Amino acid sequence: MTSIPIDRVAEDDLVRMAGVIKCLGHPLRLRLLEALEDGERSVSDLQAGTGATQAAVSQQLAILRGRGVVDHRREGPNVYYWIIEPRVSVILDCVRNCAP
Repeated sequence: MTSIPIDRVAEDDLVRMAGVIKCLGHPLRLRLLEALEDGERSVSDLQAGTGATQAAVSQQLAILRGRGVVDHRREGPNVYYWIIEPRVSVILDCVRNCAP
């Protein structure tokens, strides 16, 4: 019997990616990330695109930001978000490919 190497990914990387995957386990967060795949969007654009309340969108974006998945900038009264985790598109592709 051949042994399978289990140390192919550094422990720190595994912990970080587990956190990213865990935080993606929410429908609104996935929808927000889909909207951000094409580039930077304002909170009001994301709210309009998802139909969610401003509070819900802001709350979910804060979670994504806390996990290092997105970043933001302020421009006057508007806040803009974009994806900074490069593997998000790969994960979203996996989710889309698993959908019935």
